[in-house]
Amino acid sequence: MGASLPPKEANLFKLIVKSYETKQYKKGLKAADAILKKFPSHGETLSMKGLTLNCMDRKTEAYELVRLGVKNDIKSHVCWHVYGLLYRSDREYREAIKCYRNALRIDPDNLEILRDLSLLQAQMRDLSGFVETRQQLLTLKPNHRMNWIGFAVSQHLNANASKAVEILEAFEGTLEDDYPPENELCEHTEMIMYKVSLLEESGAFGKALEELHKKEPKIVDKLSYKEQEAYLLWKLGRPAEASKLYRVLLSMNPDNYRYYEGLQKCLGLYSESGQYSSDRIEKLNALYQSLSEQYTRSSAVKRIPLDFLQDERFKEAVAKYIKPLLTKGVPSLFSDLCSLYDHPRKPDIMEQLVVEMEHSIRTTGSYPGSDVKEPPSTLLWTLFFLAQHYDKRGQYDVALGKIDEAIAHTPTVIDLYSVKSRIMKHAGDLTAAAALADEARCMDLADRYINSECVKRMLQADQVTSAEKTAVLFTKEGDQLNSLHDMQCMWYDLASGDSYFRQGDLGRALKRFLAVEKHYSDISEDQFDFHSYCLRKMTLRSYVGMLKFEDRLHSFPYFHKAAIRAIRCYLKLHDTPKSTAEEDEMSKLAPAQKKKMKKQKKAEARAKKEAETKIEESTACGVSKSGKRNVKPVDPDPHGEKLIQVEDPMAEASKYLRLLQKHSPNSLETHLLSFEVNMRKEKFLLAFQAVKQLLKLDAENPDSHRSLVKFFLKTGSTSSPTTEAEKLRCSVLEAERPSISQLQNKSLVEANKEFLGRHEDSLVHRAAYAEMLCLLDPSKKTEAIKLIEDSTNKVVQQTNGALGVAREWKLKDCIAVHKLLETVFLDSEAASRWKSRCAEYFPFSTHFEGKRSSVMPDSVYNSSLKSNENGDTPNHPMGQTELNDGQLEAFKSLTVST
Repeated sequence: MGASLPPKEANLFKLIVKSYETKQYKKGLKAADAILKKFPSHGETLSMKGLTLNCMDRKTEAYELVRLGVKNDIKSHVCWHVYGLLYRSDREYREAIKCYRNALRIDPDNLEILRDLSLLQAQMRDLSGFVETRQQLLTLKPNHRMNWIGFAVSQHLNANASKAVEILEAFEGTLEDDYPPENELCEHTEMIMYKVSLLEESGAFGKALEELHKKEPKIVDKLSYKEQEAYLLWKLGRPAEASKLYRVLLSMNPDNYRYYEGLQKCLGLYSESGQYSSDRIEKLNALYQSLSEQYTRSSAVKRIPLDFLQDERFKEAVAKYIKPLLTKGVPSLFSDLCSLYDHPRKPDIMEQLVVEMEHSIRTTGSYPGSDVKEPPSTLLWTLFFLAQHYDKRGQYDVALGKIDEAIAHTPTVIDLYSVKSRIMKHAGDLTAAAALADEARCMDLADRYINSECVKRMLQADQVTSAEKTAVLFTKEGDQLNSLHDMQCMWYDLASGDSYFRQGDLGRALKRFLAVEKHYSDISEDQFDFHSYCLRKMTLRSYVGMLKFEDRLHSFPYFHKAAIRAIRCYLKLHDTPKSTAEEDEMSKLAPAQKKKMKKQKKAEARAKKEAETKIEESTACGVSKSGKRNVKPVDPDPHGEKLIQVEDPMAEASKYLRLLQKHSPNSLETHLLSFEVNMRKEKFLLAFQAVKQLLKLDAENPDSHRSLVKFFLKTGSTSSPTTEAEKLRCSVLEAERPSISQLQNKSLVEANKEFLGRHEDSLVHRAAYAEMLCLLDPSKKTEAIKLIEDSTNKVVQQTNGALGVAREWKLKDCIAVHKLLETVFLDSEAASRWKSRCAEYFPFSTHFEGKRSSVMPDSVYNSSLKSNENGDTPNHPMGQTELNDGQLEAFKSLTVST
């Protein structure tokens, strides 16, 4: 570096490099200017000056200088390396790799460039290139442990576990007999365990166990050793030895569910589906009874049998499990037992049991069959459990009765108000739910979870301003909403985006949904620093696990939800384009004037964009010169106005659709949106592919049926094919149609009628049939509406004489049908009749204006809200939707004291 410079300037060049590494950028800039004063065309100095300016947020100047440096000294590996570093800082990894490769053509044995290249190849999953680069590093420096490990990991990631084992064995051959020293025992343990995991992955279980036993004295993580040994013994078909080890592990931690699962597998008593024969249930029951005698304080040994026991045995076991927890007052008891509601009879048994407990406590003060007097709080937690139980079963009036009784019993328990808020949300009164959540929050201002739950309820009720003020109570001072973004608070972005979407503010909704996508990009980028760190610290199993996690990152629920909602926003933008006054004026102009106007607009937009870029850069420069760094620039589009001005919404939707198709191929919504997007783009074969996937995943789903009918109706009504592409499309559809069982030798009308026959008692399926009937034959609109209105909301069968009545219809389905009558059938009278009918079934629903909902004039929640609108401060926090200064001060003083 700096070889072509005289000694004085060469020393100054070294000072630039040192200043860059120590982040003394002004000092480095000064040294670069001193060299360039004498040698203005020195490429390496120009590049280093550009790299320094990049760290001072002066990116445009940085790129200009680095490009000039490369131009002036195109054969300098330093210039190309710096160019790559510049691209890497902007996450342009592919361009950075190209620059590094150019640098290596000039200096193929440069270790620093090879290391940087290997990191980028790992980041971009260029696995064959990663193997090649790590091998070159090992060849150049074989005495460095990190190069051996890096080469082994690269082979592993490239699906060559056996080769990775060979490399690790070769590395072990270079070590002394007394290796490792005391200070490297943990790192060596990790390498041994990593090697064992590689042998296991390649199917060599015997060799893996042999290696584990051979290296036992050098393994300091004895717990991982025992877990791995037990697993390998089971895989080798030695269950007796494995079960002994699992029992040893249970004696160390009797609440670890994985150990119980491992023991069940060793004894041949494990089922992936959770279904067991009566003989197996007997053996499992005997096993867990003996374990419960051994581990009397373990909760897992009492909870696991509830999953496989049936009838009277289940009733006896669940009673033993529930009673001490109700006495102790454990609020999470219902959440713990919630998975049992997937079993057909167990919810009824639990309801009967807890109702008996409630009655006994009321009359005798003790549990049935017991003489021990229970504390008064036991009744409270019994009511608390029953309220959640009835909420789960859709009996909201009974649930509210129980929770109100619990509140009257002990009005200071915060969890009661949170559960009541949840019940009101499920019952359809989002305003009341928000008010109750705010009441719970005011009872403990220092609880972040309750605060977050309150924010979520407010956003569900479309009280965005109140939600923002409440959310920022737990953020830093300053730009508090940006603080929420920096904390990657994705649930907030999704909830606020949903609220804006419901209110028709597509700009802000898109802003929030795309913020979630940005969080996922940041999480993906964050792995970059770990490529070198994990190899250096020898955390190899965690490193490989992290890379596998990153590879499926976009399949996680938050991204899935954000991408779906973003696509729906773009679909809405496509379906309702904005018609402005300018467009009306443009239509009146002559063709030549239109062309001139369009050019003028493009030039103005370009000039505006350049001006904005200059303003941002000058702001960044000013910040840097004043000594302040990493100050976030002001968001130029806080309300998402530019996002909704996108020229081609379908192109943007397709970008997120491709991610969903790659990472969530088993989601019905993915293919439903693929159908919607491709039908609008008139890409019929892709739309047909989506229909086939929908039918494969769930052929009886109402949306799958709608898509099938809409597709063949649309393609069947198009004009005769003229082009070769259209003829090919028609021939493909003709060949594929017989393969669809729903349409074999049937017309669309017949297929639609058959669909109704299979689901005559289901409201959502009847609605889908009615919609398609009207679409296929608009003259049958009255018949379609009558079919929906003739649907019967049947009572769910209850075997234990439960309180109240549970019906089949769900609130969200009834709301969807109401919207269908309003927006698709365009029949306001039918919609009004449906609304009146559903108001009786869902008396708490604000959508249907039920008689017990907060929209009624005599509602406590409604009167509280009106007092807020009039500027009055309500006496009770339940009615507050805005935060007052007194609450903020109380919160601040409380947090200071704690």
